[in-house]
Amino acid sequence: MKKLFPLLLPLMFLISCTETSTKTLVTIKTVNNGKALQITGFDPAIINEISRDSSAKAWETLMAVYRMPADTSMRNLQPTQPGSYTVKDNVVIFTPDTAFSTQQTYFFRYYDFSAGGTLTDLIKSRSKPGTLHYTDLIFKQ
Repeated sequence: MKKLFPLLLPLMFLISCTETSTKTLVTIKTVNNGKALQITGFDPAIINEISRDSSAKAWETLMAVYRMPADTSMRNLQPTQPGSYTVKDNVVIFTPDTAFSTQQTYFFRYYDFSAGGTLTDLIKSRSKPGTLHYTDLIFKQ
């Protein structure tokens, strides 16, 4: 037992130093009879900072809505769905320029810039340093 203690001590130290997951739980739902998309779960400080800049390009650096292509492997090549973003009580409302089609499937992509910042994140995700981490949420009107 005394021989194992020096080996266990560094292992316990490394395990105790790992950061707990603070991943945000972002949820979406269509509102206003399917004419808009309600987005919740982002850090209010980030939302309030971006809401100061009313351009759609500023919002698209954090989140964007896209039409789902028939070939889903082409998702990364889709243009963003044009529209406007408004903030009300830390909830983001995306209203597209043209209404969501009932037969069309869409996806909402949000980027997590804090992911992949540590060595353990890179090992767990098996991604390359500098790649963007994003999550796609699929919805239909």
